[in-house]
Amino acid sequence: MMEKERSGVAGLKIKRALIHIVLILLTIICLLPFYILLINSTRNHVDIQKGFSILPGKAFLKNFQNLMSNPNLPVLRGIFNSFIVASGSAVLTTYFSSLTAYAIHAYDFKGKKTIFTFILMIMMVPTQVSALGFVDLMRDMNLTNNFIPLIAPSIAAPVVFFFMKQYMESALPIEIVEAGRIDGAHEFRAFNTIVLPIMKPAIAVQAIFAFTSSWNNYFIPSLILDKKDMKTLPILIAQLRSADFLKFDMGQVYMMIAISIFPVMIVYFLVSKSIVQGVALGSVKG
Repeated sequence: MMEKERSGVAGLKIKRALIHIVLILLTIICLLPFYILLINSTRNHVDIQKGFSILPGKAFLKNFQNLMSNPNLPVLRGIFNSFIVASGSAVLTTYFSSLTAYAIHAYDFKGKKTIFTFILMIMMVPTQVSALGFVDLMRDMNLTNNFIPLIAPSIAAPVVFFFMKQYMESALPIEIVEAGRIDGAHEFRAFNTIVLPIMKPAIAVQAIFAFTSSWNNYFIPSLILDKKDMKTLPILIAQLRSADFLKFDMGQVYMMIAISIFPVMIVYFLVSKSIVQGVALGSVKG
């Protein structure tokens, strides 16, 4: 018996060691692109063309100065524009998707299943399918070169709604809401004071996803925005990459990409404590 127990403990240690090795390898694979990005942001165009380097270069400040002094690339304005669009989209999509999920979860009414199925069907419609009609509509409404078409549609987000609905089924007892109603709280007060605090982990998860998605979105903003002062960071990055070959500077490109990911990393670190909890509870039903 003792030998079997020892062999079992040894086997368990080997399994744990293998799991840790796999996790370390996956971590390295995930972080390697960020490391290459940061290293290349410190190298000049000629050094980058020579190939990959483990050690950083000496052109960090030069790349930064060249980027900031580029008259065709208002980087700070682009960061501000991207932040307005991304933060606005994250707030609207998390709040109204939670509100919609609450209505489907807390009420029984005729056509409830039909509405739920219809919302899920919209998830299968690609953005590219409706892009042309959407852009034409925005032009007819004189909303080109405006952030409203980039923020307002985030109110209707089927993917976020579905996640919130699944989270509510696993973490929101309907008895708590009913107790609030008995105490005299109207529906919006019950939602804002009772439901939203319980939904904080799920909101944190979807907020970072929505913020990142909107921050990195290039397709729709490139069709809506054409004024220099209205462009977001992805448009400026594409504009920098499509520059004339004689003026093309890979050092500036890597520097701008590095600058563009810092706000996303900051937002992630601010809500990272709630992300794991939100994903875990949101994936468990009932």
